[in-house]
Amino acid sequence: MNTNTPSYDPPVDANSTAALEVQALYNIVNLIGSAVHLDTALSSVLKVLHDTLRMERATLALLDETGRHLTIRASYGLSVEEEQRGVYGLDEGIYGQVFSTGSPFVVPDVHSEPLFLNRTGSRPSISKTKISFIGVPVMLSGAAVGVLSVDRLFDSDISFEEDVRFLTVLSTLIAQFLSLNRAIRQDREQLVQENLSLKEKLHGRYHRHQIIGQSKAMQEVYWSIERVAPSSATVLLLGESGTGKELVARAVHDASPRKNEAFIKVNCAALPENLLESELFGHEKGAFTGAVVARIGRFEQADHGTIFLDEIGELPLLLQAKLLRVLQEQQFERLGGSRTLEVDVRIIAATNVSLERAVALGTFRNDLYYRLNVVPINLPPLRKRRDDIPLLLDHFLRSSNKRNEKNLRMSREFLDFLTDYNWPGNVRELQNLVERMVILASGDVLTVEELPEYMTSPDSGRIPPAMETVLPPSAAPQAATAQPTGRKSLKDLEREQVESALIRNGWVQSRAARELGLTQRQMGYRMKKFNLQRPEF
Repeated sequence: MNTNTPSYDPPVDANSTAALEVQALYNIVNLIGSAVHLDTALSSVLKVLHDTLRMERATLALLDETGRHLTIRASYGLSVEEEQRGVYGLDEGIYGQVFSTGSPFVVPDVHSEPLFLNRTGSRPSISKTKISFIGVPVMLSGAAVGVLSVDRLFDSDISFEEDVRFLTVLSTLIAQFLSLNRAIRQDREQLVQENLSLKEKLHGRYHRHQIIGQSKAMQEVYWSIERVAPSSATVLLLGESGTGKELVARAVHDASPRKNEAFIKVNCAALPENLLESELFGHEKGAFTGAVVARIGRFEQADHGTIFLDEIGELPLLLQAKLLRVLQEQQFERLGGSRTLEVDVRIIAATNVSLERAVALGTFRNDLYYRLNVVPINLPPLRKRRDDIPLLLDHFLRSSNKRNEKNLRMSREFLDFLTDYNWPGNVRELQNLVERMVILASGDVLTVEELPEYMTSPDSGRIPPAMETVLPPSAAPQAATAQPTGRKSLKDLEREQVESALIRNGWVQSRAARELGLTQRQMGYRMKKFNLQRPEF
């Protein structure tokens, strides 16, 4: 019972049965009202019957999950082993009688009642003491869900009618407690399911194919992945360096029927021509100096799977011819060998250069280009998907915090600055920046002041994207060259542009921002950066 609950003072005739029953009910109601765990509360309720009403044993048997048996859910006076033995069929013994009829059952002497099974073994078969047994049904919504029973030492002064009436009231309280607990459990399960569903939706929205992004540009990439993945068509990934081409290639493979086969990656720009051919197609023993054993190439390793050829635009012309044959016939020979090998490989290629221009310059085969360009997927640069930058920052910061055992967070100004930044290195640059700042951070919050100077200084030659609309056409080229003596710096020009716009618009930030093609957030940052304040008159 809750220790903060005031004790109950029974009537003057404390020995009367009615007074004891009222006190027992009072204690039981308090127990149920403060209950947290169902089984513990039920056991405590049954203990009250012994402590207050001097009933020897008490059990509560409930329908099990199968709905075919009654099992003891809580008891007082029984050991764990005895409880476990208390399993009854729905028409078996006294429990079955009470449950099936929905009516109380009184046994004045359990030793002379054939329906009393004593399955728990808690009552000795030979005893000089007469033991009476009372069982009442636990009813919920008009149907029996269990049986409440007690033992009493036989006494001629006992009124079985009073005990049955009291136990029936108690069984009603227990039924309501069970109903409330069931409702709470169902609500909890529903909340868990809703939580899982929301997580799945969030995962689908922000982490589809293990790629973070919800912007319209990324939704188009997801759509392309889902359409092309089931086929074996060659895919050409186009986009700037650092836009996540390898992630997309992996996503296409993982969503394809080949997902359980090998996914092999080759960077065509990382190896010289003579080694690249051996890397791709393998070599026979003695094919060149140092080839002491035969070696299979990446295409053989990727048989029945997928091979990802990154920076395909750097592939030498000689190897382009071999690759074209693999695309057309799925056949090739190892370096130094004459045996033709056949493979079943899906090719995903990627490039950050214009293959059309390379074709025009004669550095890339026209027929290979068209063979590769079956399904092109354009990956947007980070500056074209600014809505995803906060998500990416959050993801990279969490990951870096975990790796470095830190708990850093971002200031609002820091987040706004990086959201507006131009990101020439795209997602890779963003990830590397976060990792570096987490490692070097001395405080708990990442701020704009801690960013590298090349990102924050207008004189560095890197112009923030919004400034392309602020500066006059002649200003941007000057940023990359030394300023002649007497000429204004890029920072001064930017400050003048912002201040002039504010003056023209009566220092109304939203109007000045519209004139300069900025957001209000960008305008607020620039005012703070240049310490611009509306003059007091």
